[in-house]
Amino acid sequence: MGLLERAGELETLAATWDQVTAGSGRVVLVSGEAGIGKTALVEAFVNGASGAPRVLWGVCDALFTPRPFGPLHDLASQLDGRLPALLASDADRSAIFPAMLAELQARPSILVIEDAHWADEATFDLLRYLGRRMQRTRALLIITYRDDELDPKHPLRIVLGDLATSAAVRRMPLAALSLDAVRALAGEQSIDVAALHRQTAGNPFFVTEVLADPSGGISRTVRDAVFARAARLSPQGWAVLRAAAVIGPRIEAWALTEVAGPDAAAVDACLTLGMLGTQGEALAFRHELSRQAVLDTLSARQRQELHRATFAALQRSPATRGDVNRLAHHAVGAGERDAILQTAPAAGRLAAAAGAHRAAADWYRRALEAGDVLEPRKRAELLEARAWECNFIGQHEPAASARREAAALWRALGEPRREGENLAHLALTLTSVQMGEAWEACRAAIVALEPLGAGRELALAYRIQAMLHLFDHDYEESITLAEQAVALAEQHGDARVLAMALDTLGTGQLYVDDEQGRRTLERCLQVAREAGLEPRVATVYANLGSTAGELFRLDEAERYLADGYAYTTARDLDAIRVYILGWQALVHLARGRWEAAEGAAREALKHQLVSPANSIPALLALGRLQTRRGDAQAAATLIEAVALAERSGDFQNVAPAAAAQAEAAWLAGDVAQARAHAQRATELALGKRHAWIAGELVYWIWRAGGAHSTEGLAEPYRLEIGGDWRDAAEAWARLGCPYEQARALANGDRVAQLEALTLFDRLGARPMADALREQLRQVGVAVPRGPRAATRENPFGLTSRQMEILHLLGEGLSNAEIAARLHLSPKTVDHHVSAVFAKLDVHSREEAAARIRSQRR
Repeated sequence: MGLLERAGELETLAATWDQVTAGSGRVVLVSGEAGIGKTALVEAFVNGASGAPRVLWGVCDALFTPRPFGPLHDLASQLDGRLPALLASDADRSAIFPAMLAELQARPSILVIEDAHWADEATFDLLRYLGRRMQRTRALLIITYRDDELDPKHPLRIVLGDLATSAAVRRMPLAALSLDAVRALAGEQSIDVAALHRQTAGNPFFVTEVLADPSGGISRTVRDAVFARAARLSPQGWAVLRAAAVIGPRIEAWALTEVAGPDAAAVDACLTLGMLGTQGEALAFRHELSRQAVLDTLSARQRQELHRATFAALQRSPATRGDVNRLAHHAVGAGERDAILQTAPAAGRLAAAAGAHRAAADWYRRALEAGDVLEPRKRAELLEARAWECNFIGQHEPAASARREAAALWRALGEPRREGENLAHLALTLTSVQMGEAWEACRAAIVALEPLGAGRELALAYRIQAMLHLFDHDYEESITLAEQAVALAEQHGDARVLAMALDTLGTGQLYVDDEQGRRTLERCLQVAREAGLEPRVATVYANLGSTAGELFRLDEAERYLADGYAYTTARDLDAIRVYILGWQALVHLARGRWEAAEGAAREALKHQLVSPANSIPALLALGRLQTRRGDAQAAATLIEAVALAERSGDFQNVAPAAAAQAEAAWLAGDVAQARAHAQRATELALGKRHAWIAGELVYWIWRAGGAHSTEGLAEPYRLEIGGDWRDAAEAWARLGCPYEQARALANGDRVAQLEALTLFDRLGARPMADALREQLRQVGVAVPRGPRAATRENPFGLTSRQMEILHLLGEGLSNAEIAARLHLSPKTVDHHVSAVFAKLDVHSREEAAARIRSQRR
């Protein structure tokens, strides 16, 4: 019997394959609960695909800690190009990713990645890399995953979110079988089909397991159904199943013989009964659910013994003794301390080299837990390694804990240089956790290192202290320390620390000598590029863009941020891209491109695994936008932004957050609270000589009825507070800031106020428009009722531009085609599409198109 109720999905896959063979690669995301038939569907499609394509098949395994590039290692035996050699040599991802892309560009192929919910971090990054580039290939990438196993912070959610707006991506959720389909499967068997459908919820695997042995009645769980099928096995057969379950998803015959011993002769009975099947030269369970059900029957002692036997068998075989990830998995299962210390650090190093930082951190954790009696030097080195990996994945508290312990161990060992280096790294880690302790750790690092004389470690400590001063906008102190760090880094030939120091130095100089700052940062870019320090290059773009944005050099900010966005997107540097997106949102907001601001902010905020501190600009942009629109969600967004800003303790976050709170309170009519929020950070901003941040804070004190000197404030604020609304409006207009221009005009004569009202209405600034309209009516000015904002005139809550985009999505246009039709940039269209998806709560173009089609009916 063929697949039931999957004809539509097979037709869609076939049509998608036709698009691929016509020259445009595609991605299909096949999702559903365990046992829903994802593998069966993909196998049926692959077997019937036209043109006899090359099929590459990789599987992600359910291990304690996933193997880096696990599915790629499956593919290695199916390929002849560079990729197998790169994987065998543990090459860097910068070589592996392009090699895999080249394979998919070389000839028509179907690449299947199964069970992506179990993938390692390196594989997630590969899927993101490929997914963003699939249209330039001749391949169909099919990713299967269990959607019911993805919690809100699961890394796969980030990958799916990244791919959601791509025209190359199609989602394919699989539904359960209907009652009629279950009746067809039951055939002539004497069974209550309605009860079977009800009990199994139409899950195909569950249904077929029950039907395999209907004499046992309708099982209440999948586990019961599996055991009903296996009930006819002898004790020897059960021993084979238990050994096979522990060996893993793929079971080498020789390994099963060694682990099961004499009982291995019963493997034929397991094959005959359908509990095991062949998979190439190996064996495998019919379904992972069956393997997990068998594992659940094992006591802790039985599991340990079988893991111990498997570890020994794998270590003896030349074919597997080099697979440290698999060996480490069984060492942990066996609870063998020596075996864990032998394999887990090696598995950690392998994972780190592949960029699977989450797996690396986990392996180092397991080694440290097993190595509480390690010699102090070795333990300190493991702690350093774990701290590096934890920082990569945003686990700052565990990283800080590891650095503290490592510093204490080096101090006890009488090695102040290593102690100081760890304290410096601790300070850097704590900038994302606790700024006060970061200062303490950095000062302690300098105290430990300065008596030792010049060294790269001292250069690092000086640079971190310079960065802390920069965060507080203490430019002179920051520049002095950064110059010392640059000199030491140059003396010792440390390109990484040199690039970090130049970045900090140049960013500080931008505030006091723009031309010098740019020259320094250009040199930083050169050093970072020559040393292959891609994240540092991205950070320079981010600093150039954000600093220009802070100083309202908006054209310049847009150029740098656009370059940084392109650079980070091409290299999948998502942590820095989130920060850049946040600043792009702030610049869009200032320029009156509110839909684009929302799209950029929401794109940034969907990256839940990125360090929260990097999300502050996006949260502030979204919160201020919602405040200016009068959206009900504004308060919650600002509360989150302010909490993160205050936790960071940085002036660059705290002062803008105070300004945002002041604006929200003033728009809500709470002038006392507006004044209090603004006063909280005003003197600090003036002390930092930041004319723009101080200008906005003093502006809100003035709007709230307070008085303050305008000395040292940016020109537009100084003019407006001084009563020169006309010149203030012109200054804002020159900067390209329509909302601020309208605010200044609203303080002018009737003509100016009517112009302000037009600007507010055009932007969708409902609170300001409503207040100004009421003010004019009270003095007898006849004003139009005002347009009912498009956001309130359609059932989806979209702006007019977003509705336009949605209609074009309904016509099947790609982002590039929409950009050409509307004379917008592709990036602006990307932001609009992200905003549409967020408001409609959909995840694909198909879902969005379906919503607009349903509205037309």
